[in-house]
Amino acid sequence: MKIQRRKLLAGAAGVAATALFTPAIGQSKKLRFGVGPLLPSPDDTKKAYTPVFAHLAKELGSDFDLFATTDWAGMAVAMGSGQLDVAWMGPWGYIIANASTNCQAVATVKYDDKPIYYAIIIARPDLSVSKFPDDTKGRLISFADVGSTSGWLIPSYYAKEVWKIDPKTYWKYSEGATHAANEMAVSSGQVDMATDFDRNRNAMIASGRVKEDSNKIVWTSDPLPNDAIALSASAPKDLGIQVQKILTAITIEQAKTLLPARYTGFVPATHASYDSIEKAGIALGKIKVKT
Repeated sequence: MKIQRRKLLAGAAGVAATALFTPAIGQSKKLRFGVGPLLPSPDDTKKAYTPVFAHLAKELGSDFDLFATTDWAGMAVAMGSGQLDVAWMGPWGYIIANASTNCQAVATVKYDDKPIYYAIIIARPDLSVSKFPDDTKGRLISFADVGSTSGWLIPSYYAKEVWKIDPKTYWKYSEGATHAANEMAVSSGQVDMATDFDRNRNAMIASGRVKEDSNKIVWTSDPLPNDAIALSASAPKDLGIQVQKILTAITIEQAKTLLPARYTGFVPATHASYDSIEKAGIALGKIKVKT
């Protein structure tokens, strides 16, 4: 399959988002929920995540619309431009949106009952890697889109601060692929390595989309906070309190019907829950220190 490579420009993403989302909440009784590209297609994502947002809307006594974006940067732009009220955002997408609009995280999702996950780099099973990244110089590598935490931000941060390399010259580098495309590209031998996150790899193996031995993990990050549920800065404070209360009250049994497989509920969160992601963004010069 052809790997998707996109140049993600804020202006272009903004145009796409403008066409996608509905008018402001003040002009509509419906709450506008958004979710990023957590599954291979927007239709897949909407189908899988509609139950939890329907539950949230019901508890809030509101109708809702749910929108799914095709990239994480688009999600950040949509939240940042005030076109969403509540969004399920990747950690980096949340930090990007917070930096420009001060939207606020109120909950972190749990996966296998843990509010953390790991960025990984996968490689062809026959690629000999005794020391990473030293043994991989000059290899083909595919990074995910620039709005992805595990697929772009964290490996870029490690490259700069830990490995002391420029990924665009150290490797034969491309960016803009989805996580699913990265898994498939390595498994089919189209690239030597690619970025991903452990949850996605596990899910694709479990669903049979890739075989466990079709690629291998050659690098794993420190723990990262799972996806955030965030509210726009213009949302009433009591709405944030209600959303947090409703989501964190979801039990493991309820999660089996409300959330995709292996998601088990939520824990309370604040902006400080995403400090490590913010630090990486500042180090890469993508966001500024707040004054």
